[in-house]
Amino acid sequence: MVNIGAFIRVARLGSFTAAARAMHIAPSVVTKRISQLEKQLGLRLITRSTRGLALTSEGERYLPRLARLMAEYDEIFHDGVPRHEKIEGRVHIATPPTITSLFIGRLFGEFQLKHQRVDMEVVLIERSVNPLEEGFDLTLGAMPVSYPDVLDIPLCRYDLVTVCAPSYLQGKPRPQHPTELVDHQCLTTALFRTSWGFTHSRASMNIEVHSHLQSSDGQMIRDAARMGMGIAILPTFLVNEDLRTGLLITVLDEFPVATYWLKAQVPRMKANRPVVRALIEFLKEAMQPPPWER
Repeated sequence: MVNIGAFIRVARLGSFTAAARAMHIAPSVVTKRISQLEKQLGLRLITRSTRGLALTSEGERYLPRLARLMAEYDEIFHDGVPRHEKIEGRVHIATPPTITSLFIGRLFGEFQLKHQRVDMEVVLIERSVNPLEEGFDLTLGAMPVSYPDVLDIPLCRYDLVTVCAPSYLQGKPRPQHPTELVDHQCLTTALFRTSWGFTHSRASMNIEVHSHLQSSDGQMIRDAARMGMGIAILPTFLVNEDLRTGLLITVLDEFPVATYWLKAQVPRMKANRPVVRALIEFLKEAMQPPPWER
């Protein structure tokens, strides 16, 4: 399994040196393990050149299968741990940057203070992540995407609102219906790229918009909206103060943004790891009510 683990690390980190650093071994050991795995499988997994490395077509094909095998191995190993033992071990987490830096990072710290034999590796990623294929114990996010053999665990509502600066509307008609957004500059995030979902008393709808500026950082999009650069859909915790002071105003009030939930996604085979189970239960309790509503 150490050879498989080395291949997965190299594939995800993009270099032998980075993988060796993460595994606390010499790069030559990583190279040897990859060569051994390629010999065992009878095929080339990685191509090497002066420009770096890349997965071969066989490497691309085998990566998710080997990742699942590694996850199953870890689950079998952890199933042997008595449940009365202390919560311990390493947890590999992917989570969005904005909400983590503002709120969830502190919750991770509180969990580690409570369970000091737990090590965390937190990766900030603003996109949908399949934790099973990318080797995470759990991911957090609000994107409405599900994956096979991955559990969706709701944590709390993720309320959003459509906003812009008063200066943006100077000389422009205020949109009265989502379809009118086609005539406006829109500022988009990873959650809302070019398709925006709205609800109404009669129906729900998805509207394609033109992205004047797109960023994975919600705070950057909020700042652009403050400057009058366009209309944005943003989480309420980012804009409540601006709405109170009038720096931003809401638009399309009769068409609320579709309901989203912040959720944890956990590979089914890892859900019973004591440390993963304890972290999920901690987050569920800590986010009722959500920390931004306190």
